[in-house]
Amino acid sequence: MSKGEETKARIIQQAAELFNQQGYAGSSISDIMRVTGLQKGGIYNHFNSKDELALQAFDYAIACIRQLYRTALRNKRHAIERLQAIIDVFHKYIDNPPIKGGCPLLNTAVESDDAHPALRERTQQAMNSWRDMLCRIIQKGIEKGEIRPDVDADEVATIIISALEGAVMMSKLYGDSIHMQRVTKHLNDYIESQLRI
Repeated sequence: MSKGEETKARIIQQAAELFNQQGYAGSSISDIMRVTGLQKGGIYNHFNSKDELALQAFDYAIACIRQLYRTALRNKRHAIERLQAIIDVFHKYIDNPPIKGGCPLLNTAVESDDAHPALRERTQQAMNSWRDMLCRIIQKGIEKGEIRPDVDADEVATIIISALEGAVMMSKLYGDSIHMQRVTKHLNDYIESQLRI
């Protein structure tokens, strides 16, 4: 990796943490300069605009989460174990986030609602990818006889995602991981009682 590529990667990483903690709208170019230690020209040497940096920083943050999923799922073959591994990623995530500031998907979804259409679209794509992953796990589990055949994969994906993201929000708001602990216990009980054959 060249010096320029290293600098660009460092800017993306530092901007991802800044945006995830302060929000895109709440982060000025001065804030980006402060966290990166670069002047405006040094930043714009790598990015055409703050918007371009925001999209790349979001992609970086989502890639960090995807890596956590890949690691958690690596040796899991049974659909129930795979779903529980994803839930466990979030359980650990509260006390040891890969990106400071909480879940970038949740934070960006809330912020990009109307203010930033390109970022909103990118956030929807990331959410669709997560939903698709959960649906594929459930569908394969049904096909292999590991999950009840009457389970609606899309419905379960909505329940899991909504519960986990709500738990992230409450745990951050109160500074107490008990909310995530309660939700992960509930989801694991739900998976065992409502999905497992």
